[in-house]
Amino acid sequence: MESVELQESLVQQLYQIRRHLHQYPELSFQEFATCDFLCSRLNEWGIPYKRVGDTGVVVDIVGENGKGLHIGLRADMDALPIQEKTGLPFSSLNNGVMHACGHDGHMTILLGTVYQLYQRKNMFRGRVRCIFQPGEEADGAAEKMIEQGVLSHPPIDEMLALHLWPHLPFGTVGVRYGAMTASCDTFAIEIEGKGGHSARPHQAIDAIAVSGNVLQGISYLVMKETNPVDPVVVHVGKILGGTATNIVADRVIMEGTTRAVSKETREKVKERLVELVEQMVTSFGAKAKVTYSEGHPPVINDREVTRAFVESVEELLGAEAVHILTEPSMGADDFGAFAERVPSTYFRLGICREGVPCHDLHHPAFQFDEKIIPLGVKILTHSVFKRLTEGV
Repeated sequence: MESVELQESLVQQLYQIRRHLHQYPELSFQEFATCDFLCSRLNEWGIPYKRVGDTGVVVDIVGENGKGLHIGLRADMDALPIQEKTGLPFSSLNNGVMHACGHDGHMTILLGTVYQLYQRKNMFRGRVRCIFQPGEEADGAAEKMIEQGVLSHPPIDEMLALHLWPHLPFGTVGVRYGAMTASCDTFAIEIEGKGGHSARPHQAIDAIAVSGNVLQGISYLVMKETNPVDPVVVHVGKILGGTATNIVADRVIMEGTTRAVSKETREKVKERLVELVEQMVTSFGAKAKVTYSEGHPPVINDREVTRAFVESVEELLGAEAVHILTEPSMGADDFGAFAERVPSTYFRLGICREGVPCHDLHHPAFQFDEKIIPLGVKILTHSVFKRLTEGV
């Protein structure tokens, strides 16, 4: 197989691209300047593309060696509402907005992969569809792109996506067979009691007291009604209720998330949470309204696609560079919407250097060594090239 080494001139371009993207981050579904910048680079390289929706970009690279697999690659584009505190010379110039989740790196890696594959399209068969996806930090972005046809015309057979990861050594790859990340759904519970004076609690129905019992019921649901070896999180992160110390609250609103790594458990938690809350609140004489919204599905890695990917990374970097993760993350990524429809692999690319502070994702001081960018390009390019030339 041809070497996937990058020319130094391309590496320097990619560093400059990443710094520009980092300096001008944009929130979910507002990535207009980001989209324009990516398109301008593709224009400079003479690589055709199409815009999808308001801010998405898709590049199709058709191999010239005949028919073969159609492989999709995805990178997310959006930033977070965080005030940057990295001290980088190319820190965000957009006040209160920061690439604190590495999406600037993801876009740059995919852009470099586009360049590498486009230059070699006469050497492989099939098709590579590179998807720059807006709105990953929001809800419904991946679904919207799927509705807009990014998995069809012609259909995609399998997909890859990466995420920079501060919990793995620099340059290593973390992946697992099966569940990689959890689903993430949201719920709101509105408890309607009966207001009154705290001196006469028997004449009222205390919505705050009822909410305390609901919290206990949620704990019971997690501990006693779900399989202990099938991870589940039901988290209440916000409670609003009460107006004064001597008034019995007549209304409480509780909001939270549920997470699961299997479709069956996800459905069961949704069903039982609604049932349990309604039954418990009613038993105290109060009323309950539960609003449940499905968000990102879990990312489930396909065994065959993952096997081929692992084999590719081991060939490129050595077996010691691959970490087969023992457990899924209970975080979420809307790449799960793609993985639900197309056999896929989602992997972590380690960025933690020994002796260097490594902040977690979504931290205002999050940053990474740019040398991970050419390595990421090599990993994606090698994996795709191997798949579309050797068919393994």
